Amino acid sequence: MAARVNADSGDELTVAYRRLSAAYQQTLRYAEDVRRLYQQVQRAIYQSLLGLANALEAKDAYTKGHSERVGAWSRGVATALGLPPADVDLIGQAGLLHDIGKIGIPEAVLRKPGALEAEEWVVMRNHPLIGAQIVAPFDFFAAGALMIRHHHERCDGSGYPDGFTGDEIPVGARVIAVADVYDALTSNRPYRAALPHATVIAHLGEAAGRTLDEDAVAAFIDLMQMLSTAKADVGARPALRAASRAPLR
Repeated sequence: MAARVNADSGDELTVAYRRLSAAYQQTLRYAEDVRRLYQQVQRAIYQSLLGLANALEAKDAYTKGHSERVGAWSRGVATALGLPPADVDLIGQAGLLHDIGKIGIPEAVLRKPGALEAEEWVVMRNHPLIGAQIVAPFDFFAAGALMIRHHHERCDGSGYPDGFTGDEIPVGARVIAVADVYDALTSNRPYRAALPHATVIAHLGEAAGRTLDEDAVAAFIDLMQMLSTAKADVGARPALRAASRAPLR
């Protein structure tokens, strides 16, 4: 009789184990389905944001190519700095979307061919805030929203919108800032002609550790040296001094 009880108990334990194992496997499958669905939703939201960012081209033809270059270079710099792959992806995405807030800037200000007046600068400097507000509802992009908000901050506190200094600025925003400055200075703008590559590289070197993050600048310069051989352009320095006095938009 005792032997039968033990056998029955063993059978019941085996059945219970099998049921538990089946439930566990079902839970894993459910979790994987949820993960895939969440990733699909993330991709769909990101594609929608890209669509909104691309709509800027209708207001400012410069912006699309600029954003794509800044996104790619930011990703390259983040990789060179040894940041985790997830952070590299996020920085690249934030770099691509960093100017999305310009969708909310009046065209008369955005495309003005001359220098902005003081009140127009107040309007223009809202674009990082507008951009952060656009992406803020998406929890998965919370860190990216901070990068967008702070990509015009400067290490010495001279930037905007919050006047952050040094490590107060998210590392992703510091990376994006370097790529943004380079591309802004080497691109034709309605209010200024493009400056030579070598001249802007020299400018980044001078700004490293002052307004721009030193490590990000070094990584960016190394990245650009891999893409092209920079040649000194001493004659362009007067133009650089004049252009660097005009704040970046």
